[in-house]
Amino acid sequence: MSERKYFGTDGIRGRVGEYPITPEFMLKLGWAAGQAFKRDGHRNSVLIGKDTRLSGYMFESALEAGLAAAGVDVKLLGPMPTPAIAYLTRTFRASAGIVISASHNPHHDNGIKFFSAEGTKLDDALEAEIERWLDMPIQVCEPAELGKASRVDDAPGRYVEFCKSTVPNEFTLDGMKIVLDCAHGATYHVAPKVFRELGARVSVIGADPDGLNINLNVGSTHLEALKAAVVEKRADLGIAFDGDGDRVLMVDRDGSEVDGDELLYVIASQRFAEGRLKGGVVGTLMTNLGVELALTEIGIEFERAKVGDRYVMERLVANNWVLGGEGSGHMVIRDCTSTGDGIVSALQALLAIRRSGKTLSEIRQGMSKLPQKMINVRVSQRFDPFSREDIVAAVQKAESDLGSSGRILLRASGTEPLIRVMAEGQDAEDILRVVEELAKVVENSTA
Repeated sequence: MSERKYFGTDGIRGRVGEYPITPEFMLKLGWAAGQAFKRDGHRNSVLIGKDTRLSGYMFESALEAGLAAAGVDVKLLGPMPTPAIAYLTRTFRASAGIVISASHNPHHDNGIKFFSAEGTKLDDALEAEIERWLDMPIQVCEPAELGKASRVDDAPGRYVEFCKSTVPNEFTLDGMKIVLDCAHGATYHVAPKVFRELGARVSVIGADPDGLNINLNVGSTHLEALKAAVVEKRADLGIAFDGDGDRVLMVDRDGSEVDGDELLYVIASQRFAEGRLKGGVVGTLMTNLGVELALTEIGIEFERAKVGDRYVMERLVANNWVLGGEGSGHMVIRDCTSTGDGIVSALQALLAIRRSGKTLSEIRQGMSKLPQKMINVRVSQRFDPFSREDIVAAVQKAESDLGSSGRILLRASGTEPLIRVMAEGQDAEDILRVVEELAKVVENSTA
């Protein structure tokens, strides 16, 4: 990935109006992607979906023009969750899918994600091919070969039915009271339908997008509003999605947060108890050590991948396993769908809860999270923290202080100019002290 000029760990992302998140670049990107996705002997088509950001209209038009210039037909889905584009790309037998979204970022950011014809993230070779075409001048195809654009009016209904199909026909949420937080994002018009049609009594917050309020004090990165709503309405639990709907977190009936690590344990442990877990579980370098210990104790193999759902997927495919995820709530459940899907992951967690006969509060007690603290240090430009001698020395000292009962992790964010500094161990006070000291060293090193 370090050789990529534009692609990060999750597509291309940045602030709207700042290169490359500009209309001019998106026009060129559409053309380049069209060239890379063309398959000989086919009338090629590409799906475009987006979240609820105001800038999505501008970039949708630019990508559409670029793809048409390359001779590729375009199907416009409108505001739809990222995993819905992955699913619909497969069902329409399209050459690829494009998502216009910056996920959990604020409205002034935007980005582009691609899905292959199989509904999976692009491999490195195809991203490199797109970048190769980006370095070439646009050549418009013959007028008779230009691509056409059309809208898919029934996209939301198709996706709602798909989500419901990932749980057994007899599964019902009758009697369950749920609060949904849609982050004023792409799930606002589909998630409530899914859970209501499965029988739940649903209250909804964060479902009034205006183009500027996506992720604003709501959603999986801001759980305060959902916690308050769950307690106020005496709901059984709350479910929070991020802006593009590929992540999910939950809130227990008492207002306590249930993160992706705990949801991963809930799903894995119940599947294992029923004999439905194929293989082991993949987490990441950031996954709380408590997950690994709890899963290992009941006999489930656990493996860590690099941070990012693409790397979780790589290890799952290599091992022929089906379940993996991150603490952020980005989970991959390969026997249900081809990519991270917040709604599908929430349904799998609810299925585990129902089949266990326990409440969310009870089933999550099977694991205990170790104290973990992370500080995001903003930097002027991304860099490898282990390229700085002062940072390396500070990490070595911190590891010595924690000994075998803890661990340190420093990594550069793949989507933002941040260095993530994390420490984990047995004693919360020691962890806080260590991570603050390390963060200060990183700040001073970048000043």
